[in-house]
Amino acid sequence: MNPEQGEPKREYIGFVRIAGQPEIQFRLMASSLSEAQEIVIEQYGVGHEFSIWNEEDARRPR
Repeated sequence: MNPEQGEPKREYIGFVRIAGQPEIQFRLMASSLSEAQEIVIEQYGVGHEFSIWNEEDARRPR
């Protein structure tokens, strides 16, 4: 991997619950779960309940 290109982007899906509003479902591209969380907080604000996952990771045995 070329360090100038950064980490490859992966698709993350999830939902945000904002009090008094219907659940918001989303899909976004990020290089890590922490980056995905930062994007969600930047877009929807702090203090809301949200869940994010990557389908590939979710299918892996634990």
